[in-house]
Amino acid sequence: MAVAAIRTSSLTKDHGGGRGLFDLDLQVSAHDAFGLLGLEGAGKTTAIRLLMGMIRPTRGSAYVFGLDCVREAVEVKRRVGYMPGETPEFGSLRGSEIVAYLAGLRGGVHKDRVRELAERFDVDLGRRHRDYSQGDRQKLSIVLAFMHDPDLLMLDEPSRDLDETGAAELQALIDEARTAGTTILLASRTAAEIERHCEVVGLLRRGKLSRVMRIEDLPEELEEPSRKALPP
Repeated sequence: MAVAAIRTSSLTKDHGGGRGLFDLDLQVSAHDAFGLLGLEGAGKTTAIRLLMGMIRPTRGSAYVFGLDCVREAVEVKRRVGYMPGETPEFGSLRGSEIVAYLAGLRGGVHKDRVRELAERFDVDLGRRHRDYSQGDRQKLSIVLAFMHDPDLLMLDEPSRDLDETGAAELQALIDEARTAGTTILLASRTAAEIERHCEVVGLLRRGKLSRVMRIEDLPEELEEPSRKALPP
């Protein structure tokens, strides 16, 4: 029996005051594309950070390709391409130095792939991170997530801060990854972004997974252009 790309059981991170993620039971098969749809504060980022081993759960368990997300977090990170919802601050490091640092953690990355992505998104790796615009920081995050051709992509609001050209290029890149068999977990507040790439969607409300459905069964009110975000 094939190992699931993502499997969680009662996964919980309680921040107090009703904030966090609660009792998440989720399974995503390898090569599938799964969307997490919810408003800001619904628990999307918390779920991904737990899967990446960046925070510890209050209770429950999470596995990525059979790897424990707490005990084997380093190996999980090698197999995952991660785009955070908010780009981290790298200060005076140049883009090329950030690439080299993360490539080393992942066991090496082909330079031609890095060059291709940087040119594709028109991001200057010779500049210091503190001098990047917010859009350029998001483009660097794309390079970092895709450069090692990961088995699994975890994308948290990936089109945020991108201009129309950058967003279209990202869509094409995600499509290419899907064609190559990469598993995708995409978190977004926008139903249209989920529909564009995912086969199955889970609705997160106030930290709880309220419903999982095929993308074609997404309620019509979430598909209207004037109401692309999940309503309260």
